[in-house]
Order: sequence, then C-alpha cells, then structure tokens
Amino acid sequence: MTKEQIEHVRNNPKYQKLVRERSKFAWTLSIIMLIVYYTFIMTIAFKPALLGAKIGSGVMTIGIPVGIAIIFIAFILAGIYVRRANGEFDQLTKEVREELGDIA
Repeated sequence: MTKEQIEHVRNNPKYQKLVRERSKFAWTLSIIMLIVYYTFIMTIAFKPALLGAKIGSGVMTIGIPVGIAIIFIAFILAGIYVRRANGEFDQLTKEVREELGDIA
C-alpha cells in the first residue's frame, strides 16, 4: 500500500472506531487480569499464611484452588475477547473493507 492509501484507511471513521473500541476493550481485559494476578502475588508476598491455610484434613491449601481459578479467569477473559472480536470487531472490519473497496 502507498502512503496515501494508508492515510485514507487511517482517516476512515469506522476504522478509527474499530481501533479505539478494540484497544479500549483489550486494555480493560488486560487491567482486570493484572489486578487478579498481582493481587494473588501480593497475597503470597504479604499474607502467605492466608493462602497456605489447609482445606480440611488433607494436604491441599487454599492457594491451590485460588491459583487454578486465576488460570481459569485468564481463559475466560481470552474467550470473552475472542467472542467480541469474532462478532463486533470482525463486523467493523468488514464494513471498513467494504467502504474502502479495492484500497484495503
């Protein structure tokens, strides 16, 4: 693509909306994951007894299911992103391509 074509794409309002919405959504999900993860790490650092408390009479501690939950949260957030990307973001991409025709 030439510089003019790239500028034409960048100046398209639907493209700008796509980039803005996708970035906002990705940052929101990233911040959620970082909060969850760093809360876990800070709990390990400053209150290790909390996650080290045993569940029942076995050897499992509270930290194990909490750690597994964090992994599941990561998969869930990824799934949420994929679902929205395959729906709304793909639709916006299609609209941008249709508007720009043979340029994009």
